[in-house]
Amino acid sequence: MPHAERTIVVNRPAEEVFAFFADPANDRSWRPHVKEISAEGPAGPGSRVHQVVEGPGGRGIAADIEVTAYEPPSRYAFQVVAGPARPRGEFRFAPSGTGTAVSFSLAAEFGGWKKLLMSRPVQASMDGEMAGLDRAKALLEGR
Repeated sequence: MPHAERTIVVNRPAEEVFAFFADPANDRSWRPHVKEISAEGPAGPGSRVHQVVEGPGGRGIAADIEVTAYEPPSRYAFQVVAGPARPRGEFRFAPSGTGTAVSFSLAAEFGGWKKLLMSRPVQASMDGEMAGLDRAKALLEGR
């Protein structure tokens, strides 16, 4: 099953790092495949975020999420609730020296034909999300 996880250290306080990752308005700056994104109300468990991501051939694919955990400044988690792939994701934030360790994980479960057809492209998408953490780190650190 597709799965990805990565940890980086950002040289900023946990509150600032949590706020950056938990705010959908920042996503397009570090997630290049996001075509559109907007929060549907205040952040918190049960809140939704509408997003469209770039799919095969550049076409837009709905990938709305529901926030499943919102625990500033330590944890932000979500479940994709629209689109063909519906992974769950989690950010964990912890002090690390003078900065903040950011651990990001994504996982999706497929059965039947979806497993055969979607595992590879979904894994590639997840790997791209992990690579985007470098851009987020640079933005947060002002580089």
